[in-house]
Amino acid sequence: MSDLLSTIFDAYGGRSRWEEASRITARQFFGGALWGMKGHPGALNDVDVTVDLRREYVTQKPFFHPDHHTVFSADRVAVEDSDGNVVEELTDPRASFAGHDLMTPWTRLQLAYFSGSAMWTYLAEPLSLTYPGVRTEEIGPWTEDGEKFRRLHITFPDSIATLSTEQTVYVDAQGLIRRRDYSVEIAGNTPAAHYVSGHQEVSGLVIPTTRMIYSRDAEGHKIPEPLVVSVRLENVAVS
Repeated sequence: MSDLLSTIFDAYGGRSRWEEASRITARQFFGGALWGMKGHPGALNDVDVTVDLRREYVTQKPFFHPDHHTVFSADRVAVEDSDGNVVEELTDPRASFAGHDLMTPWTRLQLAYFSGSAMWTYLAEPLSLTYPGVRTEEIGPWTEDGEKFRRLHITFPDSIATLSTEQTVYVDAQGLIRRRDYSVEIAGNTPAAHYVSGHQEVSGLVIPTTRMIYSRDAEGHKIPEPLVVSVRLENVAVS
């Protein structure tokens, strides 16, 4: 484990505590321009999300119907009812995004895949960075608004479904992740600058509760308009 990843774990409650936990639950609020662009304005806003820390697995409910919820894993996404009956499903969901760009509309199952992969990436970190096949390397620092950040470059294996195979997180002097950069592969490799705040301690884990995601220019700076996605969490719990 790299020195910087160790610093991050120390700031987030310690690796041993993360390895003891099983899941994170929260009330999830989504905003930003993306959902309307994809044909689902207001979708997955004000819903319950559960992220498994032992495997890549996410559920969100309700999903367009009070009795329906999503089930996301790396190679499948589905909608089920409260009895566990499959309403609809998509295997190999990533292949369905071939040829997409930022403006291509999504089906409901594609929406569930995007949201599931995003929320697992966000909430399972930093434990996810120790999963088999994940590679991390500290790269050069970055200064923004007068603050200097260390940066950790992350490469995910094919076995993990995430928005971008390669991502970079920006770490402040306290060891907290404050920004991440990536290119959204399932939306034409759209470059994103993703800002993280509202870190809260919950049952010994430190969990960010606010995220603001913008496009990114060729020099690595955020494009302030529009706000592409916002994520806010309430009632965060760890079990």
